[in-house]
Amino acid sequence: MIGTSNRKRVRLSVESQQAISGYLFLLPWLVGLAVFVFYPLGYSLYMSFHKIRFTGTGMKFEWKGFENYTYAFLSDNTFVAALLSILKNSVLVIPIIVVFSLFVAVLLNLKFKGRMAFRGIFFLPVIFSTGQVLTEIFNQKAGSLDLLNNYDVAGFLAANLPKLWADPILAVLNMFVVILWYSGVQILLYLAGLQTISTNVYEASMIDGATPWEIFWKITLPALTPFILLNVIYTIVDMFTLPLLNPVLSMITANMTNPNLGYGYSAAQGWIYFVMVFLILLLVLAAARKTVYNGAER
Repeated sequence: MIGTSNRKRVRLSVESQQAISGYLFLLPWLVGLAVFVFYPLGYSLYMSFHKIRFTGTGMKFEWKGFENYTYAFLSDNTFVAALLSILKNSVLVIPIIVVFSLFVAVLLNLKFKGRMAFRGIFFLPVIFSTGQVLTEIFNQKAGSLDLLNNYDVAGFLAANLPKLWADPILAVLNMFVVILWYSGVQILLYLAGLQTISTNVYEASMIDGATPWEIFWKITLPALTPFILLNVIYTIVDMFTLPLLNPVLSMITANMTNPNLGYGYSAAQGWIYFVMVFLILLLVLAAARKTVYNGAER
């Protein structure tokens, strides 16, 4: 009787058992998140408030407060210039990738012979464009367009635009081939979004006399706005973490071995950069609240 009573006390409801099973499945991911994400983030934040020296007995931490952060903005003018440079390049590059990938996805969604092969061709650069491949492309000057030299585009931009905008536009044009290579994932996401639009909607609109142009602007584009937002966020993260197009990441890496600056200053630079990108994402999400189509609210 006592054994039966004990078994009743420890019996769990079905919901509790399912919850425990769910947490057990999540446990490896939670452990990995804590060990490989939260701990390094917290440790780098701790390091950013110190000057770190390597001695024979290990790492020595000297408390500096916000000195590394103030140095980044008030003394290290190369860091601020690099931040502005990546911001200007991103303002130009991200819209190009988002719009170009939307254009290609709409074309690839049309019914024509060999459509699957063309979809594979546009996605292949994503597979092959590893860091080493891109480095070789840049080293061999294959990432730019020949027409830039043939038609003296650099001279035209310098003569007609302020240097503040002429330089980033020219930098984007010099990387145009590589930028288009980075549209593969975005094209795939748009294609997935296009499959969510019912063919009945298109058929009904054509029966009502809508032209393809009207169908695109009034049906396809509004339905794709959640995927446009997704692609904008993905492209922002991708561009701001791409070492080849990013002088800030190179600067942070170089400062880690600089005996006058070291890990503490590099960590502070990393956190400034992280906060900047995070704020940009928040601004994009805030701006998208009123423009993204949400079928559940209609």
